[in-house]
Amino acid sequence: MTDTHLSADPAGHPHAAPPRLVAEHISLGYGDRLIVDDLDLAIPTGVVTTVIGPNGCGKSTLLRSLSRLLKPRTGTVLLDGADITTMRTREVARVLGMLPQAPVAPEGLTVADLVSRGRHPHQSWFRQWSSDDEDEVALALERTGIADLADRPVDELSGGQRQRAWISMALAQGTDILLLDEPTTYLDLAHSMEVLDLVDRLHSELGRTVVMVLHDLNLAVRYSDHLVVMKQGRIVASGPPAEVISVELLREVFGLDASVIADPVSDRPLIVPIGTRHVYGAAGGPGPA
Repeated sequence: MTDTHLSADPAGHPHAAPPRLVAEHISLGYGDRLIVDDLDLAIPTGVVTTVIGPNGCGKSTLLRSLSRLLKPRTGTVLLDGADITTMRTREVARVLGMLPQAPVAPEGLTVADLVSRGRHPHQSWFRQWSSDDEDEVALALERTGIADLADRPVDELSGGQRQRAWISMALAQGTDILLLDEPTTYLDLAHSMEVLDLVDRLHSELGRTVVMVLHDLNLAVRYSDHLVVMKQGRIVASGPPAEVISVELLREVFGLDASVIADPVSDRPLIVPIGTRHVYGAAGGPGPA
């Protein structure tokens, strides 16, 4: 099974920046249940990394730990070399932004008010709301294409618009590292593509380091520079999509029989599940009625 060294540059550049977010021998769980056991992970800087794996394998739990929402039972998560659990909340929030799965805004909160909350880590008793904050909020709304929705209540938006609003808040936060837990949850394919196109632009234009959890394998392959594959709380493969995705891996990790071909759009691997429904008249398939 493919397993590349995480210190290598997944985008193929010879001089990659050192990883700023690193997990060392972490074990994670809830109550008596252990979900992740003795896991090591270094997030490549300046690229889009997506964590994939079957349901219940620990993807979201890992992301919660990387964002300091869940303290490891053992091991350490390091942010710029410091134990993230010892850092002040405001200090972490200036570097790392987290968008949880299916976030909920208070009833009646407008898009502009939601996005302005991204500026809270930059406030203090001696630095109150300023014109710079106003500019950052306006810029975030413009970059996500929802400036015309600024006065609309968040709970009146469509699913795609709502995700754009939350991403806009994370963008206004001004962090270098952005963690997204299932940003396409409950969205149809068109809106999922819209949100991931937005994430791709934010990465390419602003140089953000992005870590996502996605369930759709083909979208993960299309929109990622680096894949981390998990199974039963452990990392079983990591590296560029073309080096990670294989028929054998899909069968071993997901229990999925599939063909892997070249995507005619991106030239990256395209996963074609086999299943039982084949072309009419093909060997083993049903013939015409």
